[in-house]
Amino acid sequence: MNVRRLQARLSTPSSPGVMSSDVQRTLPEDLLRQASRRLGVVCLVGVGLWVVNLLVFQVIRRWLGWTGRDVIRSDFAFDVLVAFLVAVSLTIYYISRNPKRDPRFILNLGLGYEVLTAAAIGYANHWLVQSPGDEHGVSWIAIVILLFAAVLPTLPRFTLWAALISACMDPISWLLWLAHQGVLHPVGSTIATALFLHAPNFICVGVAVVISHIFTGLGHQVKKARELGAYELDTRLGTGGMGEVWRANHRLLARPAAIKLIRAERLGAADAEAAHTVQERFRREAQAAASLRSPHTIELFDFGISQDGTFYYVMELLDGVDLDQLVRRFGPVEPARAIAILRQACDSLGEAHERGLTHRDVKPANIYLCRLGLQHDYVKILDFGLVKSAESSREQSMLTAPNATTGTPAFMPPEMALGEAVDGRTDLYALGCVAYWLLTGRLVFEGDNSIQIIAQHVRMPPVPPSQRSEFAIPPELDAAILACLAKAPGDRPGTAQELSRRLGAISLPDQWDGDRAARWWGAHLPAGGG
Repeated sequence: MNVRRLQARLSTPSSPGVMSSDVQRTLPEDLLRQASRRLGVVCLVGVGLWVVNLLVFQVIRRWLGWTGRDVIRSDFAFDVLVAFLVAVSLTIYYISRNPKRDPRFILNLGLGYEVLTAAAIGYANHWLVQSPGDEHGVSWIAIVILLFAAVLPTLPRFTLWAALISACMDPISWLLWLAHQGVLHPVGSTIATALFLHAPNFICVGVAVVISHIFTGLGHQVKKARELGAYELDTRLGTGGMGEVWRANHRLLARPAAIKLIRAERLGAADAEAAHTVQERFRREAQAAASLRSPHTIELFDFGISQDGTFYYVMELLDGVDLDQLVRRFGPVEPARAIAILRQACDSLGEAHERGLTHRDVKPANIYLCRLGLQHDYVKILDFGLVKSAESSREQSMLTAPNATTGTPAFMPPEMALGEAVDGRTDLYALGCVAYWLLTGRLVFEGDNSIQIIAQHVRMPPVPPSQRSEFAIPPELDAAILACLAKAPGDRPGTAQELSRRLGAISLPDQWDGDRAARWWGAHLPAGGG
């Protein structure tokens, strides 16, 4: 594993030719998807406006006793126009809601929708509505041009062409109507009059281009802000108490990764001196975490500190589900499967403990069950960036603000809650809580607030998982979990390897093997199905 510091690479300019200027000017993927969803909303609004417009004409005719030709020249043509636009709008809305569609394609489709809408308005203005020569006021086309410029953050030249064509729909429709009436004389003077009467449309074209420049400029700034060394942030995968996790892409290699961002203020860096101390501790402990070789520990590709003081880890991108979501979505797991998961977790934690590292935040959300190649139910322990080394056991943790306690209350060992020394047995207590969650779908202790839960971890004996599980839990497994949940570290298994051997010695009628795991994944989490 090649671990390099971000700071050295941040000063290295990007390789020329890696991305065209057009690509650089577009928004990041997640913002493009947000824009495509906004287009869907605009389509629904368009459906509503056209339908309301149709109904208004009906109301006018009925309430005021007007005939159809007093308002519009052709009821049938107007009805067909509205029906066509409603169908197109709903089709584009449906396409925009498809997460598998390229958002760039959807936004380009939106530009075509803008032109089509403008053409329909121009046709209605001059061919269907009475008195087309009365051109006072601003056409709805001007509003459409500005709306789409704000909703669709495309390249300025695309915005220009779509807006310019849209702006021309009013004068073109007017000129065609005059030609149809045989009054297009003289041609040059009439064209100039058409452009003059519809000048607001063309003024809005210039405004639309300015809006597009602003949005794409902001998009460029967002992309630059999201570049971390050779990686570019793509889509946010989740958020937590310490920061955010993003899907990222290496700008030179075809290798996706996951990046966890941790803001400096979350690490208790109150001033410049504290920030420097935190940075040094971050580097030292991140290097220790990166040295772990267990296949069940998430691989750390890179780490560093960005120019704005954000700490980050670049990790392998996993395909699967964490144990928290596993139980919430599919319910508790059977003892054989729980044992298989726990033993893999022991392999990861055992290596860390031998190197003098304590995870300190073992919980279901930090244990990932994934599909790795042809293997299923493959365990990966996450967030080893939160480890605490034995050398710094008497120092304030790098990830703990002053006078704060690290960890998750529902999985917090008594010694951590009391501020006492921690070691590998601290992680085994939390792993016992994870085992309890897997088998029962419930927490070891529950309460109205964190203080109540922590107090129970310190004083209350746990209810055996066998009394709260829908499965028949062997007495040996019950005893192993309760041993992990002992209040005193000395009463717990001495090492993760010892716990793994104890779990492996439990006799079960049905073992959880690769074939059973593959069948479960095929039924519940098929490849590509999330």
